Amino acid sequence: MRVGDGQTEYQWTEDWAEIPPSESATNGWAHNGVAITASGDVISFHPGESTMMVFDSQGKLARSWQTDFTDAHGITIVNEAGVEYLWVADNGRKRAYALGYEYGDAESTGQAVKITLDGEIVQRLDRPDLPVYETGMYSPTSVAVNGANGDVWLADGYGQSYVHRYDSSGNYLSSINGEEGAGRFATPHSVFVDTRKAEDELYVSDRANGRVQVYDMEGGFKRAFGSDYLTTPSAFAIQGDKLIIAELNARLAVVDAKDMLIGYLGGNLDVTNVAGWPNNLDDAGVPVRTSLLESGKFNSPHGLAVDSAGNIYVSEWLIGGRFIRLGLA
Repeated sequence: MRVGDGQTEYQWTEDWAEIPPSESATNGWAHNGVAITASGDVISFHPGESTMMVFDSQGKLARSWQTDFTDAHGITIVNEAGVEYLWVADNGRKRAYALGYEYGDAESTGQAVKITLDGEIVQRLDRPDLPVYETGMYSPTSVAVNGANGDVWLADGYGQSYVHRYDSSGNYLSSINGEEGAGRFATPHSVFVDTRKAEDELYVSDRANGRVQVYDMEGGFKRAFGSDYLTTPSAFAIQGDKLIIAELNARLAVVDAKDMLIGYLGGNLDVTNVAGWPNNLDDAGVPVRTSLLESGKFNSPHGLAVDSAGNIYVSEWLIGGRFIRLGLA
């Protein structure tokens, strides 16, 4: 199966990642990020267990380790003086099979941590002491790092819809919430440092508002885009001079360096209108894995990464998960 955006064609490979079969893999509601190391290993998270997984370039599970994460919702890889680390945004809540895929009554245990590629925690970001958290939930979804000075940007996408800035030592510096820009964020699901231009920029996927807000690396608002061609921007990855944007509502958008749409990959907007999407519902109204998955069409793109050769890796948000590789033809 080949898919294209009008300029480039890709080979669609279904269920590329060979996750060992188990009840937890089948019944877990995948909600994970994706990152790729310099050597080409693909790192992601298990659909139903607190397990970080590393796949080789062929999709075979090379190794794994147990974590204390509820979910590795956002995974960002950074290189510091030749050493690679992962930043993990754990949103702290997960829909549970045993609860009919409800969250239960437990409070969010959201956290953002920096770990080695063996799982050792080397840094943890404290939740900012802001009035909005006196009663509001804290639920991080994404981390981005400024390569120039090491500043860390953290999206509280499922909590208070703020984006927080820390220095490289983890000291809190400031926050943005969209009010200084195009309008209050509504689920800032992902933050990303765009390095394609002369000056780096911070991209914020303002998902529920169907747009991207762009800031300079000091947190100054610059512009917003996408309200005319995006529905639910959820994650970013660079491919040469293009930006790939995962849209939860069933497609990838391909954008040029001027924020103009080039085309879509795997578009499937109709599936999002199905009762129970991204899954189906049984006769009792309980979510079950969707029966509507199609090759060449996305269901619910969530995690996104691009390797050094330009191949695209997408993890989808649904029961049992789905991991897709779009290989350059």
